[in-house]
Amino acid sequence: MHRLFSLLLATAIAAPVFAANDVISVRQMSMELARDIAQGAVEACRAQGYQVAAVVVDRGAAPQAVLRDMYAARFTIEIAEKKANAVILSGVASSEFRKNRGDIRQEMNHVSGILVLDGGVPIRAAGALVGAVGVSGAPGGEKDEACAKKAVVAVQDKLDFAD
Repeated sequence: MHRLFSLLLATAIAAPVFAANDVISVRQMSMELARDIAQGAVEACRAQGYQVAAVVVDRGAAPQAVLRDMYAARFTIEIAEKKANAVILSGVASSEFRKNRGDIRQEMNHVSGILVLDGGVPIRAAGALVGAVGVSGAPGGEKDEACAKKAVVAVQDKLDFAD
């Protein structure tokens, strides 16, 4: 019995001790959902006669879906991604970030990968930020943002009831 107790004690001491928060779970979008949002944004702008690019980034600002309409300039991809990244940085729409932090807007535009212009919106699943979509190419950031919002609203049921 003493030997069994010693063995159990040694095993318990040697086993690594994990805290409950050492490993966490995060919500992530599927590739298909990111694609649907990007496509929805491009189609929303196309319906208004605008040729745009839409970039969906994940919660870490890595591009997950990139779509550029046929006549959108190639630069629209980069601009859309940087707008989405501004959302990831701030947690709010890029237009709101621009309004709230006008005092540092110019400085933020010098941060690699960030562009503080209207046209990026957050993507939230059951309240958690899972990514952002940025749109570029319409004649004005408010139009880009409207297309981005329309695309997110189109899949909002999927986002609201994410497990």
